[in-house]
Amino acid sequence: METISGETMSNENEPYVQLQMVWPERRLNAPPMPRLPEGYSLRTYRPGDEPRWYRIMELAGWPGWDDEKLRPWMARIPPESWFMAIDPSGEIVASAMGLHDHSDLHPFGGELGWVAADPAHAGKGLGMAVCAAVTARLIAAGYRNIHLYTEHWRLAALKTYLKLGYVPFLYLPEMFERWRAICGQLNWPFTPEAWRR
Repeated sequence: METISGETMSNENEPYVQLQMVWPERRLNAPPMPRLPEGYSLRTYRPGDEPRWYRIMELAGWPGWDDEKLRPWMARIPPESWFMAIDPSGEIVASAMGLHDHSDLHPFGGELGWVAADPAHAGKGLGMAVCAAVTARLIAAGYRNIHLYTEHWRLAALKTYLKLGYVPFLYLPEMFERWRAICGQLNWPFTPEAWRR
């Protein structure tokens, strides 16, 4: 089932609702620092990055990206908020976008979105690095309601977000039990009393 950031999609039985996580307000004064393995670097988007980024998205499980699909997302990216991890040969191997995402749940919201990495470079902390860079950039740009959307089956990504400092957003009653199960799968403390925005 493919979902678009922030939207819900239905199967034949019931609506599917994405998980959300938030950057705690108490951490706005402590932006995360990106860390990269030796030989890798970080930079923001440049025109011409698109073909390789489409390939990264396909490798990460989101096929079908092209210029037309990317266009509406480009309009939502604040300046210097789309980060790329570059390998020693100069090739893009991971990416994450900062997006403007205003909603009732997230007034003047900044979203960490479309996190993807080339599986050939897995285990190097590249996802963590691009997520940290986007989060720090959104904080620097003045966003106070920083959040992300994700899925319960993306366990590696969920662990990355938790380690980085994001906390589950229990915005619906069902989220309590969904997050209890996820924390059990990840061997992560289930502490909803501490998950305050």
